[in-house]
Amino acid sequence: MMKEGQPNAIFLKDYEVPPFLVDTTELRVEIGDGETRVTSVLKVRRNPEAKADGELTLDGGPGLATESVLVDGVELQSNEYRIADDELTVFDVPEAFTLTTTVRIEPEKNTALEGLYKSGGMYCTQCEAEGFRNITWFPDRPDVMSTYRTTVVAAKDACPVLLSNGNLVDSGEAGDGRHFATWHDPFPKPSYLFALVAGELEHIEDSFTTMSGREVKLQIFTEAHNIDKVDFAMASLKNSMAWDERAYGREYDLDIFMVVAVESFNMGAMENKGLNIFNTSCVLARPDTTTDAGYQRVEAVVGHEYFHNWSGNRVTCRDWFQLSLKEGFTVLRDQQFSAEMGSPTVCRIADVEVLRRLQFPEDASPMAHSIRPDSYIEINNFYTATVYEKGAEVVRMIRTLLGPEGFRKGTDLYFDRHDGQAVTTEDFVTSMEDATGADLGQFRNWYRQAGTPVLTVTDSYDEETGDYTLTLSQHCPPTPGQESKDPYHMPVAIGLVAADGKDLVPDVTGMDVAHVHNDDAGCTVVLNLREATQTFVFKGLPEAPVPSLLRGFSAPVRLRYDYSRDALMFLMSHDSDGFNRWEAGQQLAVAILEEMVGQQQSGQEMALDGRLVRAIEKNLNDALTAPDSVDGAMIAQTLTLPAASYLIDLADEADVDAIVTAREFACQEIGKALKGLLLTVYKQNQETGDFSATQDAVAKRALKNQALGYLVWSGDEAMLSLAQAQYDSANCMTDTSRAIQALMGSSAESARSLAAKDLVTFYNRWADEALVIDHWFAIQSMCDLPGALSRVESLMAHEAFTLTNPNRMRSVVMAFTENLRHFHAVDGSGYDFLADRVIELNGINPQMAARVLRPLTRWRKFGGERRERMRSALERILEVNDLSPDVFEIASKSVAD
Repeated sequence: MMKEGQPNAIFLKDYEVPPFLVDTTELRVEIGDGETRVTSVLKVRRNPEAKADGELTLDGGPGLATESVLVDGVELQSNEYRIADDELTVFDVPEAFTLTTTVRIEPEKNTALEGLYKSGGMYCTQCEAEGFRNITWFPDRPDVMSTYRTTVVAAKDACPVLLSNGNLVDSGEAGDGRHFATWHDPFPKPSYLFALVAGELEHIEDSFTTMSGREVKLQIFTEAHNIDKVDFAMASLKNSMAWDERAYGREYDLDIFMVVAVESFNMGAMENKGLNIFNTSCVLARPDTTTDAGYQRVEAVVGHEYFHNWSGNRVTCRDWFQLSLKEGFTVLRDQQFSAEMGSPTVCRIADVEVLRRLQFPEDASPMAHSIRPDSYIEINNFYTATVYEKGAEVVRMIRTLLGPEGFRKGTDLYFDRHDGQAVTTEDFVTSMEDATGADLGQFRNWYRQAGTPVLTVTDSYDEETGDYTLTLSQHCPPTPGQESKDPYHMPVAIGLVAADGKDLVPDVTGMDVAHVHNDDAGCTVVLNLREATQTFVFKGLPEAPVPSLLRGFSAPVRLRYDYSRDALMFLMSHDSDGFNRWEAGQQLAVAILEEMVGQQQSGQEMALDGRLVRAIEKNLNDALTAPDSVDGAMIAQTLTLPAASYLIDLADEADVDAIVTAREFACQEIGKALKGLLLTVYKQNQETGDFSATQDAVAKRALKNQALGYLVWSGDEAMLSLAQAQYDSANCMTDTSRAIQALMGSSAESARSLAAKDLVTFYNRWADEALVIDHWFAIQSMCDLPGALSRVESLMAHEAFTLTNPNRMRSVVMAFTENLRHFHAVDGSGYDFLADRVIELNGINPQMAARVLRPLTRWRKFGGERRERMRSALERILEVNDLSPDVFEIASKSVAD
């Protein structure tokens, strides 16, 4: 039941243009010990497109202590303005005027980490989505764009570095041991892109010459103890700048580009104009402290935030319903960048795994929403996998339909047409149409409809005529507020594989086809699926093909096709599309693991289908016999069984214990059956010499550590010694962490003893490295051995744990939710633990509380005791007084019938 005073929803249909515009913003931020004074001077004018009365209303936060309000230099009396409900209303303002306000704020007490706050010894900001209102009074909405001139004043000893957006235009002494720096950003931007950093920081410096010959200074700032971990981020930044010029023709525009690494940060990073603020986990990298996955994350996030300079900053969102306009597009851009920097196939696999692990479950939950939502209560709740990852897939589909050249024409027009504007997803799609002549009318359903479509495929072959018929049917399940869905326009990329493993080249004359890609690698046809059911007939084929469906995952759908297990093994060996070779292996493993779950449920003894073992054996042999001609990183991915969380998502009613047990049993059987081959692969992929971060070295480590995992699962005590030897001799964090995880994943008593010893040495060695200790916490929180919840509670009592640091909280609390057997304990203890943390965080950091809550929202996926206990935990959260809008929105929508 909704309590009185709970927030109301905001609707896209109610959008109105801002009644007033702000042409220039001048800020003076005087940082003191315990109190900061902010003076804001705004050049305001009435918006000619608005129907506005004589009142000006500005947004603020509960922490603003207002000292004065002036209009055109005259201080207002108390009856000339009103402060109520976090709004400042100024009565009877003229058509154009200067508004000056002075407020006091307390960054040191800002545990929500929105606005200006203190992280360690550093002051920094996070203003997206609505944090700027916690700094000063302002029309805090993305369609109010202003140029900014910011002067930061602070004590020289405490804050020798003073940064803000734009170019440095002045600096000097301010008296009483203080100094100042003035920054000017000449490009109009919304308030959410404002940034400020002040503290004792060190930096490295480099430069980049743009394609027009301008030299840009590059600086990365961090605290002194982390300065040796930012070189890779600098290299990634320079690679990003070069790639964006090459791929999209976009050149950087300011004289300086700065990155600052912050230890307490709610998000991964923020694209503030010219001054990107990063969570340390997304910028710091050194071989002994960072895994290969960590390196890849740094590269991707550095690229993502830099690419925002155009797709988000120069062209920004009109309102927050358009969030995917910048995020979905920019995720696609960082995915393209990562694919060029590494293995395209492995990168595409990683993209899809994230989509399936996070976004597909979201689409099937009460929080399902389209990539352009119709309403929200708290905008922070819509920084979701739907907006980001599915948003990227939707833009990727446009690129697939238009082709690379057509898509580039569309993006060029979009950037040129809307430079300096706050626009909508409709403006983006229209630019694509206008640049190419394409009709994307039906395609727009992807923007307005929620849910994951199901694509069902049937086929037949006529031996007399050689006609091969494919029938494609699409259906999207109901989601909250959308019971029925219109058909999507989706690109379905297919290949027709002959018995010799080569792609057939079909005649597509007269068919509704977007593109045909035919080269030495194979032949892929991109079909236009527009109807609920559509039939495509390929005439005169010499034999019945094995269809390779949805190549490259050309549309974000759930595919239904009745592949035989032999056909899947065939595609694993012969498909010219790397993604679909991996996907065939995943489908084979899913079918076999689901069979084993059924065996448990019916009381039968589990048996692993030998075809899965043979498929893995073939991939291992490929890695051994042709290491120079196969993508080792892709082989490592192919050796990995589908995650238990993915199997839970696929189930109508998930039996957690049976799913986890079946996967464990499969790992054990694979380890036993292929121990000799796995050991050979392990030894062949050992590194010699110094650490290397090259693509080949990363692939070797991936193969080696995947083999090590199976070897430990085999139960052979000698393999435990192998893992221990790797831990003792490792020259990088990838090998260190994978060795200790392998030991902790074994049920052998000797493995537990080794792991316990290694955890102590691990902590003692890395106690001063915050990100490594985050990893140390997470390894233990996700450990599947008995006593998991007690172990997690002990970790929360550890001297190095604090709930107020988002990274540390994630490493324990959110990591535990991935420990599926124990989080989903039938007695509900895992759910109660999480509900307690949500309630605790609600008063500290509502944004983090809402994110922690999400695993409980999927209670309908489970049956019996689990279902009731998960729902009960949600209802207990809703009974809390002063529940934040962030938590209220998710919890209330989750329990609604």
